[in-house]
Amino acid sequence: KTFNHRRRDRDVTIKPFFEEKVSIVYYYPNMQPDIIDSLVENGYRGIVIAGTGLGHVNKPLYPAIERATRKGVAVYMTVQTLWGYVHMFVYDTGRDLMSKGVVPAENMLPEVAYIKLGWALGQTEDLDEVRRIMLTPVSDETTPREPYNGYLIFQGGIPEVERFLKRYHK
Repeated sequence: KTFNHRRRDRDVTIKPFFEEKVSIVYYYPNMQPDIIDSLVENGYRGIVIAGTGLGHVNKPLYPAIERATRKGVAVYMTVQTLWGYVHMFVYDTGRDLMSKGVVPAENMLPEVAYIKLGWALGQTEDLDEVRRIMLTPVSDETTPREPYNGYLIFQGGIPEVERFLKRYHK
């Protein structure tokens, strides 16, 4: 068989190691901390949280998240919206979560963050190296900045909205 290269600007090195003890947790109101604690007690090494808004969960989860990060569990925050971007510096909630060891995963989709975290933890046990891997785009899974029209579901946007935005957003 022949292999059709989509990108010829780089070589691919296959590293087929994957940590299976990784989970996605979709946050919901009144979520109980025992969900996080259970993952840690069962030996999970990575947790991707799909938070609300800009990447938030409620304060009763803080102690469980802190226990997880203290035990060396890699915890990454994504958002539940398709075009969302994690902005954890805007409100105290985000800053509090970062101080407890949660790493913002920019605009990576939760499912992509799950696969990437499993792969990163399969490559190394060093959490600083895991962070470097997670925050370095491999295949355009994050964008360097949020585009002004990133929230539009339509490719290219709705024409009348595009015209309006082009008039006021340079």
